[in-house]
Amino acid sequence: MSRTAMLSTSRLLFGSTTVSRPALAAASASAAPAPSLAPSAIPSSRRPRLARTIHARLGEAPSACASSDHKTPTQPHRSFAQLASTCVPSSSNPSAAFPCIDANEQRAERLRRQYARQGPALAVSLQQQQQPDDTPAPSTEAEDDGPEPSYTKVVSGYQTFHYPTEFPLDYGGKLPSFQLAYESWGTLSPARDNVILLHTGLSASSHAASTPSNTAKGWWEDFIGPGKPLDTDKYHIICTNVLGGCYGSTGPSSPDPLDPSGAAYGTRFPILSVFDMVRAQFLLLDHLGIDRLYASIGSSMGGMQSIAAAHLERERVGRLVSISGCARSAPASIALRYAQRSVLMSDPNWNRGFYYAPGQLPPHTGMKLARQIATFTYRSGPEWEQRFGRARRIASSTAAAQQRSTIGGSGPGGETVEQELDPALCPDFLIETYLDHQGEQFCLKYDANSLIYISKAMDLFDMSDHALADVERRRTHAHGEEVGAGLAPSCGEDGAKIAPAPRPRARKHISTLSSPAAHAYVPALARGLSRLGDIPTLVIGVQSDILFPVEQQREIAECLRLNGNDQVRYYEIDAPHGHDSFLIDVANVGGAIKGFLS
Repeated sequence: MSRTAMLSTSRLLFGSTTVSRPALAAASASAAPAPSLAPSAIPSSRRPRLARTIHARLGEAPSACASSDHKTPTQPHRSFAQLASTCVPSSSNPSAAFPCIDANEQRAERLRRQYARQGPALAVSLQQQQQPDDTPAPSTEAEDDGPEPSYTKVVSGYQTFHYPTEFPLDYGGKLPSFQLAYESWGTLSPARDNVILLHTGLSASSHAASTPSNTAKGWWEDFIGPGKPLDTDKYHIICTNVLGGCYGSTGPSSPDPLDPSGAAYGTRFPILSVFDMVRAQFLLLDHLGIDRLYASIGSSMGGMQSIAAAHLERERVGRLVSISGCARSAPASIALRYAQRSVLMSDPNWNRGFYYAPGQLPPHTGMKLARQIATFTYRSGPEWEQRFGRARRIASSTAAAQQRSTIGGSGPGGETVEQELDPALCPDFLIETYLDHQGEQFCLKYDANSLIYISKAMDLFDMSDHALADVERRRTHAHGEEVGAGLAPSCGEDGAKIAPAPRPRARKHISTLSSPAAHAYVPALARGLSRLGDIPTLVIGVQSDILFPVEQQREIAECLRLNGNDQVRYYEIDAPHGHDSFLIDVANVGGAIKGFLS
């Protein structure tokens, strides 16, 4: 049909009068705006029929319109024109309920109200990472059904070290100054030779254990204290919040010293490396007058830091402990962290990293989803099979009674049988409610930009000789020879890498790798780790870890042994808790550490 024919035959019907579209347009242009036709002005019995007639005259398929009493939270009263424009195909089933989406919208509304009350104080609140609403996260049936690490918001109780001069970074950026938050436990010996530097994972704070200044339980509470694996009767333990963090150390949420308005860095914060984090820690040790560490200990990203510390300052590290870490981030781990960053940056509230101004909401939805992905990588399938299986949410007593009356729910003797809720598109299986809870309780606890920057530093970590040479080249190009020297393995005058001096071995080396052919990069990794050839080292891996698979722990031990290090101890733990075993399994992880340090 031609456009002219369509215009001549298309009519809009209002009562019994037909009006052509061109005539209607001309009349609209010359007439004053007419008030909208409210639903109450048309008898309810005529509204569906009238809307169907309109669609038929427009050449559209007949449809059933939303009922006149249909309301949404944002549009409690709609005009008839709006009702007619939102007609949906007729259906024999009601629309699904989405309580999870409702909860997300309610959280956003609570935040808006809270931020409106805070006004300019919001920026300070965000920089300290205080949750801007004291409404507790909704609990779930799976919430307390198993061991969970203790991560808390830390806004006080730590000490700070301020470095007042420019700090050059590996990838060309620089910080005009920085501060590190740190906490300590145990007594420093007169000789200052009993210090353990404890390195954290991605989202952990300096609060590894309770102190008089902060009595809240720390994330390694059961590992630190008198008689515990990190025995405070013997050792002086120091733990920092890493550079780039949000619990007292300089990071993206910190004020930019060179911004006249004092605004936060946001994504003006420079790209970091794990080596940058470790250099900042050793500047703290210099400030404290500590020349040598009894041990450098770290788990997860902390394992990367412990290896980097021994590489950068091998004369200052007495022992090395790496738990569920790696010497080279694997593609699978990089992909998982990229997925987290992607959903976070897709949240409109992220605003390219600038969400710290008064009245702006943080990307809470993206953070919740990112944490759900992370939780999947932190735990394991075997644990979840034992803990949740395929169980679904159980109906409340009222809902259960209603379901029993509909589908039956009594045992053969008339006893009451628990009823699972009807299937839903929101969290339904207990494993889903668990992930939902983990995301909910984390989404306002940690700064989104810190997550982005620190996770990227993890992705960039690679101790292979060519990767170290590339980072040193970039650092030298950006900051000069004096600043750039010292990261790559030593080279001779002709530029060739100097192989480590052979050391006598007590026994023949036997590879621990399950498939050496799948680890073609190991020779380059071994060359990059050559400086660690004489440092007593403990490596711990967990068989159920999917984020830092046990093969990566075997690689570390393999590379050190290839360099002639006969002081390597390797433990492989058969624990069901996946990557989080380093936070939970005190008996195995803690026992191995205690024996090694002794």
